[in-house]
Amino acid sequence: MPRILAFTSGPQDWQTLLAYPVRHWKSGYSARTLAHSWEAADGFPSEVALSFTQSTEPLLTNLTPLLAVPEFKVPLPGGARASQNDIFILARSSSGPVSIMVEGKVNESFGPTLDEWRSEASPGKEERLSFLLRSLGLGTVPAVSVRYQILHRAASAIIAGEQYRAAAAVLLVHSFSQQRAGWSDYRTFTRLFGVEAIVGSVQHLDSASSVPLFGVWVVGNPFFLQS
Repeated sequence: MPRILAFTSGPQDWQTLLAYPVRHWKSGYSARTLAHSWEAADGFPSEVALSFTQSTEPLLTNLTPLLAVPEFKVPLPGGARASQNDIFILARSSSGPVSIMVEGKVNESFGPTLDEWRSEASPGKEERLSFLLRSLGLGTVPAVSVRYQILHRAASAIIAGEQYRAAAAVLLVHSFSQQRAGWSDYRTFTRLFGVEAIVGSVQHLDSASSVPLFGVWVVGNPFFLQS
């Protein structure tokens, strides 16, 4: 059966979609903060819209969101668990559809490094890692300091992009951290593509991926931390 989508009536509808609806739904944490920020917006939140508007990337010109799906699951080989993305945005630019995967952060970690994740190696994990690397257009296994979560979030943007025949795919980290927690992890990821990350700047992560991949770290409005 194909996916059946239901419209939300407000941020509270996002809670039931969480893997742990009680534990993850707290003021000042990413799930609740992100839900209030995006529900309050007319399209993209203003800081996200500004980053895209200021971009000179031709594939992202006149970018407009068409559909937002909270807790969007992208199946991956090599295991039972899908990549559960905070928000999937199907957008459209002058060049065509654009797939955007949003990762919300406050002070939560990006999780284990690739080395830590592989410490209990299994055939399934190695199959999944090989798939992620192919999706990202990376020819070799990255440095062990790269966070596994960032890899599969970025790959999810490309996989969804393939499904929607997108002109581009975007990994969007929407961070509400006043201490910029996780920034060094994001920067380590962009360096895999020879890119030095800049806050608020949409950057092309040049690789051999089937859909051109872009990354952007956006600082969210701290007002929503109190929601």
